[in-house]
Amino acid sequence: MSEDFDLQTFLSEEAAGVEAALGRAVAWIEAEVEPEIGAAIRHGVLSDGKRLRPILCVASYRACGGEEGEAAYDLAASLELIHAYSLMHDDLPCMDDAELRRGRPTTHRVHGEDVTLRAGAALIPAAALQAWQAAGALGCTREATTDVVRTLMSASGAGGMVGGQWIDLEGEGNALGAEELGDLHRRKTGALLAASLVMGAAAAGASPPRRQALYEYGRAIGLAFQITDDILDATSSAETLGKNPSDNELDKSTYVSLYGLDEATRRAAEQVDAALGAVGEAGVDAPALEALARYVVERKH
Repeated sequence: MSEDFDLQTFLSEEAAGVEAALGRAVAWIEAEVEPEIGAAIRHGVLSDGKRLRPILCVASYRACGGEEGEAAYDLAASLELIHAYSLMHDDLPCMDDAELRRGRPTTHRVHGEDVTLRAGAALIPAAALQAWQAAGALGCTREATTDVVRTLMSASGAGGMVGGQWIDLEGEGNALGAEELGDLHRRKTGALLAASLVMGAAAAGASPPRRQALYEYGRAIGLAFQITDDILDATSSAETLGKNPSDNELDKSTYVSLYGLDEATRRAAEQVDAALGAVGEAGVDAPALEALARYVVERKH
């Protein structure tokens, strides 16, 4: 990583672009739904967060030659709409029954379970429309626009994030093996992270080899991210995490329970090396992507 790359400044500046795009997205969604649904969406989307997925999308777009402009952030915002929906549903009593998210009461605690369920569901087609409109604003071809929306929806569905949520619920109280745990996290966390990179590359018109390299980068840091989440859940407090650690309480299989802290930490670092190797071999020179890969395992929440 370049020694003069200022990750914190980069994250702050990129987050500002993402927040502005999310504000625009939430405003048009609110105009299309009932006020109570709009209020729950605003609560679930416009809360403090790392915004890692949209930041990765924009970084990938730039690394593949995409031009600057707010439409790139609008595209990236579609990923955060899906991520927000997943968290709103994850926190429901029928799933993790969480009281805190990002240091404040979860959406269903404020707006009720029924409203939160419907608000989360409304974000799915909203995210697809957001991606489609943003791709058009970026001047993407019809083929590229289709690729962008298909990538987002495939990563969000039964073969990706939703499928991972289901496996996660089924795994409560059951000891998952290494292969099952890997499949769980490749779907629940890794699929949307990988999609972030692929969407940015597709929107920029990247070549197939470069898109494949960024996909492999995304898959690897997605797994590193989840392993680190498992480590933080086992070692950090609610004050640090902004939510109550729950893996042990819910009797979930994690990389820590399966391998122990030291081996889990080693495996996370191994995935970062794999991610950097993938983009390096493809000739993707992007200090931001290198810094973000290391951030995934060095973060404190």
